[in-house]
Amino acid sequence: MFEERKKRTEISELGEFKLIDLLTNDIKNKQSSTITGIGDDAAILQFKADEQILVSTDLLVEGVHFNLSYAPLMHLGYKAAIVNFSDMAAMNATPTQITVGLALSNRFSLEAVQELYAGFKLACEKYNVDLVGGDTTSSTSGLMISVNVIGKAKKEKITKRSGAKQGDLLVTTGDLGAAYAGLLLLERERKVFEETPGVQPEFSGFEYLLERQLKPEARMDVVRKLAEIELVPTSMIDISDGLASEILHLCKHSKLGCHLYEEKIPMDPLTNQVADMFEIHPATLALSGGEDYELLMTIKQEDYEKIKDHAAFIIIGHMMDEGTGAQMINAIDQAIPIRAQGWDGLKNQDKK
Repeated sequence: MFEERKKRTEISELGEFKLIDLLTNDIKNKQSSTITGIGDDAAILQFKADEQILVSTDLLVEGVHFNLSYAPLMHLGYKAAIVNFSDMAAMNATPTQITVGLALSNRFSLEAVQELYAGFKLACEKYNVDLVGGDTTSSTSGLMISVNVIGKAKKEKITKRSGAKQGDLLVTTGDLGAAYAGLLLLERERKVFEETPGVQPEFSGFEYLLERQLKPEARMDVVRKLAEIELVPTSMIDISDGLASEILHLCKHSKLGCHLYEEKIPMDPLTNQVADMFEIHPATLALSGGEDYELLMTIKQEDYEKIKDHAAFIIIGHMMDEGTGAQMINAIDQAIPIRAQGWDGLKNQDKK
């Protein structure tokens, strides 16, 4: 018996408006700040007088930010939403709404786009965010995804990159380098498959690393924990481009230097195992890998008591005067200048 061929509905048969209807007809708003969502020329939002509104945008381009040979469409939609939610977490804010823009080539059927949208909907459901609008158009160069996120926070709780002070503790919220380790495995198996089609990928035992790359999470749990323990970091950023890049951002905006202690960088044993496999120094995965979407923050030394009993907060260094520069102290007490070698979307590189 021949396997039944999966149905493929051409988007050209539908047109833009019917496509949008099919993708969004089951969306129900949950946020009280959403007055009108999808269906008009613009969404209508209304926030409380004592809340400030935050807005951020991310653009994901096929061949630059993702590879569809190993990124399932549902995971991709989920991740595209999560990276925007993470931007809100980095400001100590809560995401409330997103809009989604898609540019689609004729490779994509209705069923494929529905799979992508299923990822957006799953992320919105999990994080209690409303999808309130967007746009679709054609593309001659693959898939492009643009997501705008809107969030809210009390003015006094918003945390920028520029508030750190000398002596503040440098803190991260989870293990680092795992997402890049997962990417290395995926790229290795992609190349093997291209050379020998039909060969099954070797991922057994590394599921955690693959999930960190393909289906990350935003650390909204940390934002809630900060509120619970009544702690507002002096500065904060999410780790999307590698620990080194993010540390340098905090140093630059706060006009400070820092000491990062290599032995304090939290890394999962599987990440270290992959580093050995690829003959890469483990710290390099954390410093230059990116896409971990953990939070990097600075806190006052007197606030140490508030975090000391919470596993989510890991102290990895402290802020110094600007003249010291940003340095990593290695295992033999050498000071090594921290350099940004992580992901830069405008440079010609093969990382993603």
